[in-house]
Amino acid sequence: MADRVTVIGWDGSPLTAAARSALGAATLVAGAAHHLALPEVPPHAERIRLGSVTLAARRIAQHRGTAVVLADGDPGFFGVVRTLRAPEHGLEVEVVPAVSSVAAAFARAGMPWDDARVVVAHSRDLRRAVNVCRAHTKVAVLTSPGAGPAELALLLGDVHRTFVICEDLGTDRERVTVLTSDKVADHVWRDPNVVIVVGGSPGGAAAQGTGWIAGREVGHPTGPRGWGLPAGAYGGVLGEGESVQLRTAQLARLGPQVGDLVWDIGAGVGAAAVEAARFGAAVIAVDADADACGRTAALARRHGVQLQVVHGRAPQILEDLPEPDVIRVGGGGAEVVTACAARRPERIVTHAATRDEAESLGRALANGGYDVECALLQSVDLDTSAWVERERSVVFLLSGYRVSHP
Repeated sequence: MADRVTVIGWDGSPLTAAARSALGAATLVAGAAHHLALPEVPPHAERIRLGSVTLAARRIAQHRGTAVVLADGDPGFFGVVRTLRAPEHGLEVEVVPAVSSVAAAFARAGMPWDDARVVVAHSRDLRRAVNVCRAHTKVAVLTSPGAGPAELALLLGDVHRTFVICEDLGTDRERVTVLTSDKVADHVWRDPNVVIVVGGSPGGAAAQGTGWIAGREVGHPTGPRGWGLPAGAYGGVLGEGESVQLRTAQLARLGPQVGDLVWDIGAGVGAAAVEAARFGAAVIAVDADADACGRTAALARRHGVQLQVVHGRAPQILEDLPEPDVIRVGGGGAEVVTACAARRPERIVTHAATRDEAESLGRALANGGYDVECALLQSVDLDTSAWVERERSVVFLLSGYRVSHP
């Protein structure tokens, strides 16, 4: 095992005295080509071109001597430190940090970043990074080959954002470009880079101060406490299938979270769509009624959440929508459920007013490759001033869970 492993972050500025001292004593140096070309790297040291950090860690673990790993930016922030400290390698690591590429990017843009979400984009799961950009007003994306600014912009589609694209920060090739997302795909960008994605409708009354927790949008109210909120939180009038009890059960089964894209089909006034967005998920609310779409958009602004409203009739309007993770079907029957199942989301929830309708929807889910759960929900709303029944509701809740094939 290496006697000592020092990880040095490099942001393009001259190396610190601690970094130069560690490099001078190194018998093994790992890093990218531009790191290994630094004049401070001892000529006698073994050099490892850093591709797979896991493979490099195995080699370092076998090395008898002093090892140094060079990495761009802060190596403890989405960097090599996590892999090197994995228990299977048994390495004791010292870190000489540098300014992270994200901090440098926001500095170049002259923007604060305690209110930003930070995500890493890979080609295999780029859509999750895009969903975060849909759902939040300020996101820093650490890109990779095949998952760069052009791909981000193409997947955002009609969702308008401004891109601040930072290439080769800290080098003589540094370039910072500001473009609207519809122009980004027309250019070629150097990989990797940092993209700051900003925009969206702030909505709500602006909060005072600077916040107290990183990643929370400053100026966006957190909204009322809890979820499954009563009708009063949404203007006092809810549509059919939007009752508090049903909506609460649907959201519990969908489990929307950051990185997800939720379809809410037959969104009504938008209560479920807004609550899904409050969990941090990206949401597309679909309704055939133009007035309902307007109410949903207004409700999102009032609650300070980002969501996309699409006016059109399902299932036809669904063909051009990006791939969903979970779907709430508020109306449209078995035809819409069948079309949703064909897109293979992880979960689908819907409801029915009658036993026959529930069986029809259940068959559509099962035929689409989903395990089906059905529950009969009955709720009684009481007037607590006189403790008398005010309203009674009975509905079938259907949940479809995608069958995973081995």
